[in-house]
Amino acid sequence: MAATKTKTVRPGYSCAECGWTTAKWVGRCGECQAWGTVDVAGGARPSGRTAAAPVASPARPITEVAIDGARSLPSGIGELDRVLGGGVVPGGVVLLAGEPGVGKSTLLLELAARWARAGRRTLYVSGEESAAQVRLRAERTDALHDELYLAAETDLGGLLTHVDEVAPSLLVVDSVQTIGSADVDGVPGGVTQVREVASAVIQRAKSAGIATVLVGHVTKDGTVAGPRVLEHIVDVVLQFEGDRASRLRLLRAVKNRFGPVDEIGCFDLADAGLVEVPDPTGLFVSRHAAPVAGTCLTVTMEGRRPLLAEVQALTVATNAPSPRRTSSGLESARVAMVLAVLAKHCGADLSKHDVYTASVGGARLIEPSVDLAVLVATASARSGLAAPSDLVALGEVGLAGEVRPVRHLVERLREAARLGFRHALVPAGSTGLDQLDADLRVTVVPDVAAAVACLSRTPAPAAP
Repeated sequence: MAATKTKTVRPGYSCAECGWTTAKWVGRCGECQAWGTVDVAGGARPSGRTAAAPVASPARPITEVAIDGARSLPSGIGELDRVLGGGVVPGGVVLLAGEPGVGKSTLLLELAARWARAGRRTLYVSGEESAAQVRLRAERTDALHDELYLAAETDLGGLLTHVDEVAPSLLVVDSVQTIGSADVDGVPGGVTQVREVASAVIQRAKSAGIATVLVGHVTKDGTVAGPRVLEHIVDVVLQFEGDRASRLRLLRAVKNRFGPVDEIGCFDLADAGLVEVPDPTGLFVSRHAAPVAGTCLTVTMEGRRPLLAEVQALTVATNAPSPRRTSSGLESARVAMVLAVLAKHCGADLSKHDVYTASVGGARLIEPSVDLAVLVATASARSGLAAPSDLVALGEVGLAGEVRPVRHLVERLREAARLGFRHALVPAGSTGLDQLDADLRVTVVPDVAAAVACLSRTPAPAAP
């Protein structure tokens, strides 16, 4: 009688990003090509239908669902409330991501302190620093309060115990990649661990109505480290950005179930912590006693907020066979295109000149609406004719030399008029100018030649 062979059932593996399955482990997903996302799926799933089970609460008409518990509460930080859409929602989970050293922990410690000053209990769990280190930083930023509880914990079970004992209305976890669970394989920060920790914290936050903020690390390409599912299961994803050479920090909403995703918050990273900047225009503009050649003002849109920014250009004669083209804060490809249009349609010979272009204050200007300001600043630097100091230029430059309309033109012009600017160059064909109620003289320019001609025929008034 032949021996019966025993069939070995091997565990299945699935991708945490897209759900692709495979019989054996691989380092790279065969579907989405992501590295390190394939993990044990718990074996083959049994076929058949799932039996009905008791429900947590019965279904009701949507008009009978109470919304009082889901209304946002002000956090005490106006710029953060602007991005969140009004404030922090009880039971809502926010994921704050950003590069190391940008100020994530400083921002959340200030949030925890202001929340506590309003008489609401707060729990700050640090997995990266000791409690003494956080206390020292809190003293430096004046973030001490009796209702602010602090714990240094790296175990998920210990974190949940702290939540049960303190019973906070706001929970801050810094960071989700440093917390681990003993019941799950893998090291803290791995795909499986991050998914387990995030799921447990979110479940506790939803059931107890605790507003929760999770700090997330980012990879070298700027994406949130860990499984992609982490961004799906949270309610809000915020990105904290900033250049190490600049004190300006920008807070953006990448995902927001409770508000818009086109708002930004501005902060100044000072010695005493993060300071709100409700009107950041002054950070991007340098004031001159008299008009200076090679400068031009423009208005860029950061989300819904118009910001005045200054573009500077410098041309220097050179004998090098390949003149240098250097940009700082501007998109180098668009600057190269604008320089080509300036040489072709305005007769500006730049073949023997190095051209340097930059934004003021570390602002990153990547909108096409900045093209006309770059062109005017470069033409001014090349000719030596200064643009009027009360002039702003708005428009996208095309390869045929035309100037194209830009979005939100009326809002930009109103912001320029509010800050004292009285003359604007705008593209031909712009709509909504009849709705402009500001004291502003608008000059319509159909092409780049007409824009450059404004340098010579418009007198240069005193600085506003």
